[in-house]
Amino acid sequence: MLPRVFLRLCTLLFCGLLLNACGNANAPALEQQLYIWQRQWTPAHSDALAASRADFSTVRVLALQAFPQAGWSRARIDSALLKQDGRRLIAVVRLDGQLPALDGAEIVRQIQQLLLDWHAQGLTLAGIEIDHDAGSARLPAYAKFLQRLRATLPPELPLSITALPAWLDSRELPALLAQVDSSVLQVHAVSDPRRGLFDPKQAEQWARRWGQVSDKPFYLALPAYGVALLPAGDGAPLVESEAPLARPGQRQELLADPEQLSRLGLRLRQDPPPHLAGLIWFRLPLKGDVRAWSLDTLRAVARGDALDSRLGIRLHEQDGLFDIRLDNPGNLDRPLPEQLTLAVAQCDGFDGLGGYSARLVDGQLLLTRQQSGRLAAGASRAVAWARCTKIDQGAAHVRP
Repeated sequence: MLPRVFLRLCTLLFCGLLLNACGNANAPALEQQLYIWQRQWTPAHSDALAASRADFSTVRVLALQAFPQAGWSRARIDSALLKQDGRRLIAVVRLDGQLPALDGAEIVRQIQQLLLDWHAQGLTLAGIEIDHDAGSARLPAYAKFLQRLRATLPPELPLSITALPAWLDSRELPALLAQVDSSVLQVHAVSDPRRGLFDPKQAEQWARRWGQVSDKPFYLALPAYGVALLPAGDGAPLVESEAPLARPGQRQELLADPEQLSRLGLRLRQDPPPHLAGLIWFRLPLKGDVRAWSLDTLRAVARGDALDSRLGIRLHEQDGLFDIRLDNPGNLDRPLPEQLTLAVAQCDGFDGLGGYSARLVDGQLLLTRQQSGRLAAGASRAVAWARCTKIDQGAAHVRP
């Protein structure tokens, strides 16, 4: 017979394991939100909003910006579309980090006018977010401004801020967070771009530290996009994002990895930092946005679905003329493969399409990628045509 002390220890350990398991099982799911960051809305927003509605509870919309030289600029939103969408709506006011100082009176005036204008358009706000990349030395002044702004807002309107990991080392951070109802910790594009767009391990460390400092709900802003780096004369690269820069030069493409973000999301769901309320994805992808994940991939990562890509070659033949397409029926965007190989017979004409060149070598039609790109989840792309007596689809190969 086992000693009573040993039995009691086993019982306590078993109960602890059960409580821990129950705690994880009963932990609230992380809310999923979206940034809409386009300065001018297009018809593509309608389809993107409709397709994202089931998976993202809230949209945070770029509404107003202040720049050092250009002054104030309003985003040209589609208010009718936002009303129809019906999700919780948070207006984001971007105060450029290069502003020499915050003109509190003017900022308050601009925000009050924004609230009046959006209300007149039938929009009901669930909050205001201030996005200001202040240096740590300016946090006391920033906190005073937020206190002033809070006093002018309707008491029922929540105020949040975008926050930087660098603030974690400031003694002024608790006083700053005391002025707002929640914060959004941005963990992408916060370092020298030459070091990469995003580091999942570093992001998780920052999130866990933030949960120890903040006693209020916070959200984690995560990337679902890419940028290109262009060389500049002073050594620091230029960053090209949604809008192309009219500048020649070799572009180095950086893209947030959906599989990395998926693993991070899983860890945060299983063991969330204290006070973490949800994830906010930057940004809502529109049709034609070549530097954003497809919405299929974004939804899969946000839901925590298993990611799957199955690139394959599909043929359509009519009177000996073959249309050759590359398909991605999975939910994960994939880079275009370097080479496609097809076994063919008696071809009297062929050509590559969609960024591929074509040549015939020993009964093999070789399609070689000439330019980089991605094939979105669920998408198809014409890569060649060929007039042949036969193409053996069973002998087609994609590499890599």
